[in-house]
Amino acid sequence: MKVFAHRGASGNYPENTEIAINSALDVGVDGIEVDLQSCLDDYVIIHDSWLDRTTSGQGKVNATPFSAIQQVDAGQGQKVPGLQDVINWVGNKTLLNLELKHTFSLDKLVSTLEHNVAQGRLNREQLIVSSFDHHQLLWLKQNLPWVKIGALTSSIPLGYAEFAQRLNAYSLHLDKNFVNHQFVADAKARGLEVYAYTVDKDEDILTMQALGVDGVFTNYPRHTKQLLAQQRDAQEGTA
Repeated sequence: MKVFAHRGASGNYPENTEIAINSALDVGVDGIEVDLQSCLDDYVIIHDSWLDRTTSGQGKVNATPFSAIQQVDAGQGQKVPGLQDVINWVGNKTLLNLELKHTFSLDKLVSTLEHNVAQGRLNREQLIVSSFDHHQLLWLKQNLPWVKIGALTSSIPLGYAEFAQRLNAYSLHLDKNFVNHQFVADAKARGLEVYAYTVDKDEDILTMQALGVDGVFTNYPRHTKQLLAQQRDAQEGTA
């Protein structure tokens, strides 16, 4: 089961920052997940639509220029990264999952991703773009056909994973509280990877594994990897 660092190793470091991302890379995670949204004139890596929860700043992200956001403290002296920063840090070291939050025009995203692929900084196979906004995912897939998209949901739709298949998604990203055998089996039958969020408790991690989930997003990637390794060693010891 893959381990994705949710906003980096955000259980121990300020979320969506360089220190959180590098700590997760040091652990050897299978993927890094960060939140992407639009500020006034660029893309930034931050979860909330307001600056005040995770930074020393005030105001709405989409009304603030990138230069001003760069001046605020995102915790422990960290800056709010831009999209290019994260691409430079993660590169092709592991999977990079960009979750679209409050994003607007995606034309610049398409050109930025294509430029980084052309420059060799980013491997197409190492990128997933996910969102709860399925309209944006559809537009992105139509305008950047090679991109792997992850369809997010915090529900169990009547058609299970049908909506993700219709989007031509690569993966289905499920709230751990809505994961069951039927949902996972339906997604697998449609050729989708199944990832669950946000999974930190030992019991939940092992439950996701038992349900056949392909990966989990966790705030504590080091602990999660250690738990799964212990579980694997125990199973091999009884084989």
